[in-house]
Amino acid sequence: MSFAADVKTELCRAPLSRRCCAQAEAYGVLLYCNTFQAGQARIVTENEAFSRRLPVLFKKAFKLAFDRLPEGEGKQVFVIEDPVKLAVLHQTFGDHPRALALHLNFAAVEEDCCRAAFLRGAFLAGGSVTDPRKGYHLELATSHHSVSREVLALMRELDQEPKAAQRKGNAVIYFKQSDKIEDLLTCIGAPLAAMEVMNAKLERDIRGKVNRRVNCDAANLDKAVEAAMAQVEAIRRLERDSVLVTLPDKLREVAALRLAHPEDTLAQLAERCDPPITKSALNHRLRKLVELGRETE
Repeated sequence: MSFAADVKTELCRAPLSRRCCAQAEAYGVLLYCNTFQAGQARIVTENEAFSRRLPVLFKKAFKLAFDRLPEGEGKQVFVIEDPVKLAVLHQTFGDHPRALALHLNFAAVEEDCCRAAFLRGAFLAGGSVTDPRKGYHLELATSHHSVSREVLALMRELDQEPKAAQRKGNAVIYFKQSDKIEDLLTCIGAPLAAMEVMNAKLERDIRGKVNRRVNCDAANLDKAVEAAMAQVEAIRRLERDSVLVTLPDKLREVAALRLAHPEDTLAQLAERCDPPITKSALNHRLRKLVELGRETE
């Protein structure tokens, strides 16, 4: 099952205890479903949980049943065509069935609980969300452009800041920030899904930090290897030109240790000195050997 399907399944576990919230959720479904016109309301879904919820939701909200219920598997289609039932739907939300364009009746979503229920219904009917392990994208799509603009205003009243776009004749409201997606999922009744988005972001951040640390360590290792090779080459030049034997004992000791242990770090090489010296002192002596080696080039 996809992440979006899991989210819708979680949303369908929200109780239908208050009729006002049931009507608000059904309102969101109708404005974002396949068809809501004067002659027909048609809701299409592939989500089993949503399919089971719809008859209960419309019974609670309007005390009516669908004229046609799904048959068989695959896409589940719910249809209302009875003019009396359609009149009930339109009258409940104060819109005229013959109006040229549908609009969001803000009076139907005055309470915070009803606004959350409305957005839950909109997401169930016309929403999708990407698996957070692959990316961050949540959207609501409807063919009713006026509705989309008004829902955008409604969401801004809830301190949500979605972006808007047009796609294939539909008006789309979308989020691409993980924290905004978390907030919306929590608001509409999917806290577990919101937590999954949060966990995915944390895992991605940790993975990024680990990768940066590994890359940094690899870069430091490359620098250390290059420095050691330069030191070995300088020492061999000093040895070739019989300069090494003329140097102080401390420099000759470090030179012999570097030739014997070219893979050692500065700290390891400093421990091999007799007596052991600090890494800073060892680095100073190696730099001196490199400078002398350059003079013999």
